[in-house]
Amino acid sequence: MKRALSALSLALVLPLAACGNDDGGSTADGKAELTVLAAASLTDVFDQLATPFEEEHDATVTFSFGSSTDLAEQVADGAPGDVLATADETSMGIAEDAGVTGDVETFATNVLTIVVPKGNPAGITSLDDLADAIWVRCADEVPCGKVALAVLDDNTITAEPASLEEDVRATLDKVISGEADAGLVYATDAVAAADDVDAIEIPGAEKEITSYFATTLDQSEDADLAADWVAWVTSEEGQSILRDAGFGSP
Repeated sequence: MKRALSALSLALVLPLAACGNDDGGSTADGKAELTVLAAASLTDVFDQLATPFEEEHDATVTFSFGSSTDLAEQVADGAPGDVLATADETSMGIAEDAGVTGDVETFATNVLTIVVPKGNPAGITSLDDLADAIWVRCADEVPCGKVALAVLDDNTITAEPASLEEDVRATLDKVISGEADAGLVYATDAVAAADDVDAIEIPGAEKEITSYFATTLDQSEDADLAADWVAWVTSEEGQSILRDAGFGSP
């Protein structure tokens, strides 16, 4: 069974795993092992993509999902991993500037949307209604926060959020739990949580489109398997799975 590690756990656990693995990137049962560091908004779709990939390559894929910025800084500092997937070019640039990446591929796009608890108890209909609501968004320095700031600025919205969250999944969780009347997340997060939230489209949000980037990492213990993952998410079948999850084509 795949284990999704938090960004914090990655910094603590993976260096130990790298030192203790004498098989050079393989598990105890002899399967190849791939570690993918990915933006939190990729959680559900990457889990879906992992199943056919594992079967095809007789491999185990382990994920660390979190803030793109945090993950890029970790790999730039030498944290182990095979693939990095970020939700913006700036975060990927951190890893590129550190000289730890291979070729970078754009593989998906996303747009911001408003999510509210199922049934929309606060009656939110647009960004304007945030002024009288308890709402949340991502912190300024992470990709979902940057795009939220841009969308709010485009719509001349000055309402302040009740809290700034570490990534898009933390933002979504605040809405699902009922701690917030609304949240600004990616459209794909609304699709993934459709049983728990309703989505309200933001007119013109596509002007601030989010692009996703993936690359192999120089510290990978299995460069060929890492390259196969990047090829998989950019393949026709991989792109079909991404579209079904609500992502746009690059």
